[in-house]
Amino acid sequence: MFNEYNPLNKEIFRVLDNDGKIINKTYKPQIDNDDLVKAYKNMLFARTADLMTLSYQRQGRIYTYPPNYGQEAIAGATGAIIKKDDWLVPAFREMGAMLAKGVTLKELFLYFMGNEEGSNFKNAVNVLPISVPIASQLTHAAGIGYAIKINKEDRVVFAFVGDGGTSEGDFHEAVNFAGVWKVPVIFIIQNNQYGISTPVKMQTASDSLAIKSVAYGVKGIQVDGNDFFAMYKTLEESVKICQSGEGPVLIEAVTYRKGAHTTSDDPTKYRTKEEEEEWESKDPLKRLKSYLIKNKLWSEKEEEQIIPQYKEEIDRQFIEAENFGDYKKEDVFIHLYEDMPDDLKQQMHQYDNYLQWKEARINNETKSK
Repeated sequence: MFNEYNPLNKEIFRVLDNDGKIINKTYKPQIDNDDLVKAYKNMLFARTADLMTLSYQRQGRIYTYPPNYGQEAIAGATGAIIKKDDWLVPAFREMGAMLAKGVTLKELFLYFMGNEEGSNFKNAVNVLPISVPIASQLTHAAGIGYAIKINKEDRVVFAFVGDGGTSEGDFHEAVNFAGVWKVPVIFIIQNNQYGISTPVKMQTASDSLAIKSVAYGVKGIQVDGNDFFAMYKTLEESVKICQSGEGPVLIEAVTYRKGAHTTSDDPTKYRTKEEEEEWESKDPLKRLKSYLIKNKLWSEKEEEQIIPQYKEEIDRQFIEAENFGDYKKEDVFIHLYEDMPDDLKQQMHQYDNYLQWKEARINNETKSK
């Protein structure tokens, strides 16, 4: 598959067309019907949660949020493939994969409320925290992959980055070293067409982002990121490559960010309604749902019944996050290092003194009144 869809051939890998019809039977993955329906339901849950989170943010109940809307097949397929002991190294638009690994919505809500407990995943194994500094997480992924190789462990690292991240030095350093070390890391580029407001054509002169794999001597492929089957098959084959010692793999998942870059962004300033309408026909949930309905695995009635249940559960977890309690002052300092260095201890002491001074000043002003 990777030879046939070598990035030098300039051909994108897809299995499902926009109407939910299989157009590439050769590479249709063998996935159980129950697992396929479960994957669709997980994607639907992630989209429902995403849209509701946007609403919470507009109500002033949560801080800046990066929508996942339109990119659910990439994280959804990852969630269906990744195993408990595998590592997940997210950027910040991988809700579906994080939920599949055991991260709770409540924890994600806490994170976007600015609470350090939102990065303390109590039931998720081998998941790094959300990384906002662009592409910095990829060097960590390469390092984890190297540790897996040294320890001869049967694990794979799934690392995410956006198209804009491929312009960062960390991306190139990570893929280069991973290639030199032949470590089991799957680098997944979510090419959603824009790095904030910068289109891909202004990020690189390369024919694709997948073609960058050639320079580093690693296997690469450009995939229709809105095609669940194509993503699932690509990840399935990538895992085999990593487990055989031939890793890493670089995947360019071509998708479209239907929402804003974050809730601080206005995409109408840099993209057209015609472009958005064109990508609407490629929506990942619509395509998979069409396939499921045609094969009598799902129905509109089932969807209508399940969405209210999802909304109730999402609301429950959000309210729990809202009522989590006061933010502990110590959390600002204690999670940066395993053992707090002296300079941070000094900063915490200075902050304690500031709080005492502030409280004394308020008390004095109250007495003088």
